[in-house]
Amino acid sequence: MSSTKFILGLFEDPDEMLDGIHKLQQNSIPIYDVYSPMPIHGIEAKLGIKESRLGYAAFIFGCTGGTVAFSMLYYMLVWDWPHNIGGKPNFAIPDFVPITFEWTVLFTAFGMVLTFFYATHLFPGRAPRVMDLRATDDRFVIAIDARGNVPHEDITNILKEAGAVEVKHNDRKYVSYE
Repeated sequence: MSSTKFILGLFEDPDEMLDGIHKLQQNSIPIYDVYSPMPIHGIEAKLGIKESRLGYAAFIFGCTGGTVAFSMLYYMLVWDWPHNIGGKPNFAIPDFVPITFEWTVLFTAFGMVLTFFYATHLFPGRAPRVMDLRATDDRFVIAIDARGNVPHEDITNILKEAGAVEVKHNDRKYVSYE
């Protein structure tokens, strides 16, 4: 059995890489991931990637922040230590709006940063995980899981037909920068 975990097709041009994706999909070869040094418009739809759920997470964090702020203000200013300031009511909602808004934004910002770190595995101090170091500089990489049913030679030929400059057989999942 081969120790190859991934077959990498390296391309110089994004259009050739998109052609490679199309040819692989025509031959029913599942693509593990695509790495690019720049954003490519429409590649998510081509790969069948679902729409992000980060908006839902932001909404939940915002609701949590607003609820916490409003609850704290109510507890501190109305229930625990009410003050009679010029005969105004203790529970004046317009007074609560600025602080509640700021806490909503604060919870959303911090929650989204933590969610981003969790989703991308890019915690501070951790080495980035990339398939090929040139994918961050000047190459477009298609990674294919080699443990499928299709022979490796067929995948290599399809990638070369599509315009791959180089086809690599990786025995490790990621390459480190060290």
